[in-house]
Amino acid sequence: MTAATSKQLDATIRRERGKLFSFIRRNVPTKEEAEDILQDVLYQFANSFESIRLMDRVSAWLMHVARNRIIDTQRKKKPDPFSKIKVRFPGDESGDRLSLEEMIHDLEGLPDEVYWQNQFWDEIEDALDELPEEQRRVFEMNEFQGLSFKEISEKTGEPLNTLLSRKRYAVLYLRKRLKNLYEELKNNV
Repeated sequence: MTAATSKQLDATIRRERGKLFSFIRRNVPTKEEAEDILQDVLYQFANSFESIRLMDRVSAWLMHVARNRIIDTQRKKKPDPFSKIKVRFPGDESGDRLSLEEMIHDLEGLPDEVYWQNQFWDEIEDALDELPEEQRRVFEMNEFQGLSFKEISEKTGEPLNTLLSRKRYAVLYLRKRLKNLYEELKNNV
């Protein structure tokens, strides 16, 4: 890279950096994540500068690359498992929230808590019974037995993407089906 090209690269980065960072920051949850994405975009820009610098719309190119990096980052993030979502039961004055996993093990408690736990489990069982067998099986193996999708794939012989899809549909259905119960629990906090 010649000195003139290097100067042009530096000037372009200085000119675009603030605007680019603001765009990225609006679309990601943390400043650190935004900085990582910005560095990736600028690195790609510097490596491709010889072919890009003659473009009329360098800003548009940078924004396009940043948008793609944001999408890639969001795709790589694992969602919180359904069993880790925390809920506080009505009548529980302690302020503690329990995950599905904790509720399974916490069978002691006040009558109100026992009532809400029973109500919750009745609803969960009914909703699980309504799922197609393949979706229910994958959901239970992943959430209740703690098996990874790779382990489930090895155990069942099903392709990984098929298992992921089945779990996704199960979670979407359960969220929709259990929304009223969730709202009731949330509103009675």
